[in-house]
Amino acid sequence: MNSITLLQPAKIVFGLNVIDKLVEDDLILSSDKILFLVATPLLTTFQPISESISSLGKKVVLIEYNFPGEPTFSQFDMLLNKSGYFNPDCVVGVGGGSVLDCAKLIAAMTGNEQVYPDVVGIGLLKKRMKKLICISTTSGTGSEVSPIAILLNEKTEAKSGIVSPVLLADVAYIDPSLTVGLPAKITAETGMDALCHCIEAYTNKFAHPTVDIYALNGIKLIAENLEKAYKNGNDLDARSALSLGSMYGGLCLGPVNTHGVHCLSYGLGGKYHISHGLANAILLPGVLRFNMEASPERHAEVSIALGIKRKENDLATALAGIEFIEHLSKRCGIPGSLSELGISENDLSELADIAMNVKRLLVNNPRVITKEDAVEIYKKLL
Repeated sequence: MNSITLLQPAKIVFGLNVIDKLVEDDLILSSDKILFLVATPLLTTFQPISESISSLGKKVVLIEYNFPGEPTFSQFDMLLNKSGYFNPDCVVGVGGGSVLDCAKLIAAMTGNEQVYPDVVGIGLLKKRMKKLICISTTSGTGSEVSPIAILLNEKTEAKSGIVSPVLLADVAYIDPSLTVGLPAKITAETGMDALCHCIEAYTNKFAHPTVDIYALNGIKLIAENLEKAYKNGNDLDARSALSLGSMYGGLCLGPVNTHGVHCLSYGLGGKYHISHGLANAILLPGVLRFNMEASPERHAEVSIALGIKRKENDLATALAGIEFIEHLSKRCGIPGSLSELGISENDLSELADIAMNVKRLLVNNPRVITKEDAVEIYKKLL
């Protein structure tokens, strides 16, 4: 059994309406200057909360996050400048993965002598002097419980991953009621992203029993509830299950992380600006078909967690699970091919080149992926 380091926030608050407890949180009460970074759709919800905190004698600044897609270096610069001017004791991120990633980096880089292009990679970011609270409002990225943040280098059109224990939130709030207003399309795409986190962690070259339990439970919860939440966004039971499944996926990201699916999605997001969850959803079946011969038993267990009955052998069971994922995606309105997103065969070589540079994830894949393999995987998904 290989060694592993488990990383997660010191406190995780989960449940319907737990956001009401934020005003009484020890981190809020012990801070004098609090910066809220809030996704635009949540401004109305969090304005009264920020006012309640202000009434306690705290200085509160609320910054709206309204950037489309994944945040770029220059967009993060704008946010960091605003934070530096205010110099908060505590940063509170409210939103999906992009908002939370920026909040994590703001907390780490405000007042830090390190420059953020120099901290891109694993373990290069060394310290954080600001308190950090992450509040998730989607059920997909798991950013609220992970030590990872992603920025987009607009010059190279490449995603840049910053991975460091100092990016872990001090406190994560996961309130399924905040996801009720999420559009069906975003529900589907973020839910599939969370499913990818769990599946990629379980079928990872560095999979570990301490993380397997999160991954398998996450797969089960998402498989049983994604379509329900997609069809009825007010289904609080389904929303709660997705939030929990997404949290499990996020807890997998620190110690094990993802593999080929996320690796091959980088170019789709960075160069073609296809949403992260959508890119992963389309790639997932193709990468699993490529990988399943490397660990048939693990891929079969994924299928069992998805609700598939065991077939005559592991490969047949694994294949049935992949077909289930394809049907689930279709029922949730996910396009079935890359060509539907405007990707052509002429794009595949460049996409494969980008994927080959994502070495921190490529090394996790249970089967070696060459550039030629990557092109072939893309081609089968056109």
